[in-house]
Amino acid sequence: MRLRQPRIRHSVSIRKGDIVKVIAGRDKGKTGRVLSVDAVRMRCTVEHANMLKRHTKANPNKNIKGGIVEREGAIHISNVMIVSPATSKPVRVGHQVLPDGSKVRVSRPDGVTLDK
Repeated sequence: MRLRQPRIRHSVSIRKGDIVKVIAGRDKGKTGRVLSVDAVRMRCTVEHANMLKRHTKANPNKNIKGGIVEREGAIHISNVMIVSPATSKPVRVGHQVLPDGSKVRVSRPDGVTLDK
């Protein structure tokens, strides 16, 4: 009998809505918005990147048409980098504590805050 590994939630610097650039894999160089983040599997879904074809069966009850549907697949977080709003270049992410005690994400090269 094989024991199940505990599901660990990793700390991830990428959040839903961030603009990221794919730096490795089939879609290297593409830029898009993050649609979802899975902190347990360390994967994120990027708009218009890693497109998969899914064969879908028609379901009239749920108003779903059958056929081949294209949708985004998950990409490992290590294969994407956040794009800095100031320079429009991919940057590493650091964390900073502000004087009022709140924590924000900052881009490493220029120190611009990434959180709104």
